[in-house]
Amino acid sequence: MSSAVEPPMNVMLVMTDQHRADHLGFGGHPLVRTPNLDALADRGQRFDRCHVANPICMPNRATILTGRMPSVHGTRENGIPLDWNANTFVRVLRSNGYDTSLVGKAHFQNMGQPGLDDQRPPGAGDATLRDLPLDWDLWEEAGRHRTALVELPDDYYGFDHVDLVTGHADVASGHYVHWLRSHGVEPGDIRGPHSALQRYDGWSQVYQSCLPPELYHTTYVAERACAQLDRVAGNSAPFFLQVSFPDPHHPFGPPGEYYERHHPDSIPLPATWNDELLGAPPHIRAIAQSVGEQLFPVQPFRPTEEQYRHAVAAELGMIELIDDAVGQILAALDAHGLAERTLVIFTSDHGDMMGDHGILLKGSMHYEGCTRVPLVIAGPGIEPGTTDALVSSLDLAQTILDLCGQEPFRGMQGRSLRPLIEGQATRVRDAALIEEDQPFDLYRTGHGIRMRTLLTHDARLTVYDGTDAAELYDLRADPLETTNLAHEPDAANLRNAMVEALARTLIDYDDRAPRPLRFTA
Repeated sequence: MSSAVEPPMNVMLVMTDQHRADHLGFGGHPLVRTPNLDALADRGQRFDRCHVANPICMPNRATILTGRMPSVHGTRENGIPLDWNANTFVRVLRSNGYDTSLVGKAHFQNMGQPGLDDQRPPGAGDATLRDLPLDWDLWEEAGRHRTALVELPDDYYGFDHVDLVTGHADVASGHYVHWLRSHGVEPGDIRGPHSALQRYDGWSQVYQSCLPPELYHTTYVAERACAQLDRVAGNSAPFFLQVSFPDPHHPFGPPGEYYERHHPDSIPLPATWNDELLGAPPHIRAIAQSVGEQLFPVQPFRPTEEQYRHAVAAELGMIELIDDAVGQILAALDAHGLAERTLVIFTSDHGDMMGDHGILLKGSMHYEGCTRVPLVIAGPGIEPGTTDALVSSLDLAQTILDLCGQEPFRGMQGRSLRPLIEGQATRVRDAALIEEDQPFDLYRTGHGIRMRTLLTHDARLTVYDGTDAAELYDLRADPLETTNLAHEPDAANLRNAMVEALARTLIDYDDRAPRPLRFTA
């Protein structure tokens, strides 16, 4: 494999939300039809072992933007807006002459869902004192967008132009609500399962949206992305465009015929569906004890077979609508003659259990379904290929800067994937760190759960703060992560090696910004 990417390049980053790597045609799913994304993967470099730095929306989206781990950039969990002054790879591109725009979901700040944001009681304040404008962190607040057209700042974390969608399914807000109104639809009249054309009675988060496909937010994202391409087509300056779809994150409420494309009876059960979770940590076993009952709208649970099949059938329809939209955007890119100078990157912010080990959704678990995401980089100078090298969403920012001929800023923690793309290396990292902080005190330690995972080519170790609960999987012998070896005497050597590697990795990821000042005599 050899290639030669010659900067400056245009870049289009296409993202989905809560989209596991194997729910795509090129990812190996037997039912989903994604011809446009499959064609992109066929002509690009596929990274089949891309894992997230954090399997939750806000932390990992902030990591993709900054190239820094959540514990370093500060957005450790949903509900903590990204520091307004954080440097981002988009700000670097912007300062070097790039036209920068974002269409769709950003989620760099709180979107305002009750129960997700503002979970901490007021206290004496934080360690960092900020002198920032009032309401600096409310640019994505859903209610604010419903009442007025909110114009975002000229430099929104580096983006000059933003067409925003906040939320999911047909309860979405942002600039999208005003587009709906321009089409004669009042968003308050079409919110969720209560307005659905069809509902699955077994779980309120599976339904057919009352919106037609042409008014669903996936179509809005495609339309606005094409408008951005129209705008930059005649420019001499290079551009960066992020196209971010809110789907297939639950609720699973696709519109029109996309809801009926897959019959629930056709959905196969995963290989680990009947996992009894005998060696799993106590909080995961607790999730599995109540079958069919989701205690909180964003929390994982153990669905019945019927619930699972209906959810996946609807989710696959959402993915196929996204694929149609991606096809429209790629056609516009080609029609403007931009494809020959544009890198197209496709990925997601995190995955979903989707029935693995009998569990649906994500949260407080680092099974592969939650942490592995699709990653494709395609474009001029990139020859088709597939690699099983371990890479991280942490690496995207540094990779984009490298491919655009820009230097990384101090404090970035990722690795450029350019050596893999150009065939100069077979690995860029030996391990990936995965973090997760949650506000839920699942172990009664007096604080929310804190997890740290070290993933290597051969093993996965997960440790939990304040408890001796741990997970250790030998991925060579147990790729489906069904046998937890953390407390097995015969696995002591593997555990000791992984613990030492985790300690060294945590040291390596200490913050090295800002640069120290040295005085000379």
